[in-house]
Amino acid sequence: MINDEFDLEIGQDENQEYYEHHKIVVDKGQTPIRIDKFLVNRINQVSRNRIQQAAEASCIIVNGKPVKSNYKVKPYDEISIVLPYPPNEYELIPENIPLNIIYEDEDLLVVNKPAGMVVHPAKGNYYGTLINGLLYHFESPSNSNSIRPGLVHRIDKDTSGLLVVAKNDFAHAHLANQFFHKTTGRTYWALVWGNFEKNEGTIVGNIGRSQKDRKKMTVYTDGNTGKTAITHYKVLKDYHFVSLVECKLETGRTHQIRAHFEYIKHPLFNDEKYGGNKIVKFSTAPKFKQFIENCFKIMPRHALHAKSLSFIHPRTKKKLLFDSELPDDFKNLLEKWDVYTISI
Repeated sequence: MINDEFDLEIGQDENQEYYEHHKIVVDKGQTPIRIDKFLVNRINQVSRNRIQQAAEASCIIVNGKPVKSNYKVKPYDEISIVLPYPPNEYELIPENIPLNIIYEDEDLLVVNKPAGMVVHPAKGNYYGTLINGLLYHFESPSNSNSIRPGLVHRIDKDTSGLLVVAKNDFAHAHLANQFFHKTTGRTYWALVWGNFEKNEGTIVGNIGRSQKDRKKMTVYTDGNTGKTAITHYKVLKDYHFVSLVECKLETGRTHQIRAHFEYIKHPLFNDEKYGGNKIVKFSTAPKFKQFIENCFKIMPRHALHAKSLSFIHPRTKKKLLFDSELPDDFKNLLEKWDVYTISI
């Protein structure tokens, strides 16, 4: 009997990744066997084809080195494998939803998601999602083959910005591997409450689900609770009462930016869940409260946009970099702050 040391890590974070990571240490009694056959027997509900696609994408690492499907497993081998999630099994309905697709080829596409759109169908949101719109797009005459979108990350419903979606298993495996190994590049722009003593900084703090509100994440300082989370930020503009910051994520945890900035007492502007929908920094300036309320009406969501995205193309191996403009509500909000700070 083989007694593997088995660990399963599910990546579903904000920017939520859609992959699973398995670690296996092979027992001393293992006889030589192809690694694709070995892993099919060790991992529940995984096909040999998915294993082979992972090997082709260098997603199977044995003793620190990538291996092919025909590698023969030996006793004490340390195996690490990253697998993208397969498409959801329940029925998905194509819907004619306008999409802002800024790049597309045979392997993948990059879409600029508007605020208010859920990425993937789930309980309470079975229709009107990005996936529903992509299914309709893939059924168009220009796409002759049957394609199911392959997600490797997501952003929140009320966060706008860039997402990459795989169009085949080959690209899906490659992109999942890049997101797992943190070789992608992602920057976000956020408007947060308050001013900063230094124009650049790093927020470090484990993030886990709140014990008081299971729909909210919180920062734990004990070092044992939650998962490691690191956010680098740079102040782009100081508006006296709020600041426009650029964020680069070293890790991708659920609500990472929102939870981290609440933790350092600079919650995102109008972020209801994390305390940014209240006046955090008061002013004696005339009609300041009314001005803030008008700002909340201009952008009735948390002020966060996934601005840029970079990764290595699975087939060409070239680095692709995409940048997006701020949506109108975000631009209008900043213009209002520009005028206000000049007037005081």
